[in-house]
Amino acid sequence: VSPKDSIEYDITVTNSGTIDAKLDKITPTDLVTKNGDVIFTRSEVGFKVGDVLKAGESKTLTVKVEYDDVTSQPESTTESFTVTLDYVQADGSGTVTPGGETAADKLIATETTSGDGLYADEYETGRYIYKGANPSNYITFNDETWRIMSVENDGTLKIIRNESIGNRAWDTTGGTYGSNDWTRPADLNTYLNNDYYNSLTSESQNLIQTHTWGVGPVTMSNTDLAAQIQSENGTTWNGNIGLMTLSEFFRANTNASKCGSYGLNNSNDSICKTTNYMVSLVPSSGCVWTISSRATSSNNVFFVINDSYVNSYGAMYENYNVLPALYLKSGITLEGEGTSSNPYTIVS
Repeated sequence: VSPKDSIEYDITVTNSGTIDAKLDKITPTDLVTKNGDVIFTRSEVGFKVGDVLKAGESKTLTVKVEYDDVTSQPESTTESFTVTLDYVQADGSGTVTPGGETAADKLIATETTSGDGLYADEYETGRYIYKGANPSNYITFNDETWRIMSVENDGTLKIIRNESIGNRAWDTTGGTYGSNDWTRPADLNTYLNNDYYNSLTSESQNLIQTHTWGVGPVTMSNTDLAAQIQSENGTTWNGNIGLMTLSEFFRANTNASKCGSYGLNNSNDSICKTTNYMVSLVPSSGCVWTISSRATSSNNVFFVINDSYVNSYGAMYENYNVLPALYLKSGITLEGEGTSSNPYTIVS
């Protein structure tokens, strides 16, 4: 009402993404800005350059608006003030600016609870998985078509190649019948992380995040998917390129009541093949290896048949199809809609 009167506004700034962010720049740099006859003063506490805003965390930016000590009625009775907060990822691997969004944020915004699409993973907190016969999870990588399997709780995207790179044995040198120990390493592990990795473009290699993979053995008769996932995650391996796990195949099905575990899926395979996009990745009259070994055997590995039926067989006995899987770095950004005609493309 009168000169020197003031009001304070508390502005909540939230990191709604999955990656910790660091404040890289504040514009304007001055704490006090005068626009006409109004003085704007922003707080510095909690909003200094270098401060980290963790994923999911909120902080309050206070702006004081003060009527200057004027002696006559101002001609302008309105003034505006803009503060721009430029953030980078806390680990320095990319820039996140206001109005921008990471690939993880873009995809999570499409979360659904019915039909084909991205679902919150009920078994692993903070993780999202694609389910259904044909969700919009197509992505171009290495100038090829891949599918996004999941948005991980660290902001990385796990993707799988849409077509097989050919038929290979899982392992041929681990004993008389081969070994189902991926970490040994198995022959397929060595091939994917050497010859195949080196065949990718350098740009594609730079997008790959070395990651922790669950490679633990599971039982063939397991009907408890939570227990199976715990088994898979009980043994881990760090690397660049692997395969889908057995549980990832089951979790991609929207019909969990009939297809959500080994026993259920195989009892209802005629139904399950119509509600799981991963079945379409298996070549006609073919089979695809998973990374998951059978707990009761030293050489058997699980694979998926093109009618969605799951079984296990000796690591060296069959040359099954290989669908490489890998993790894309957090902080990348995407364009596109994820459909087969307009797949997601990586723009940064």
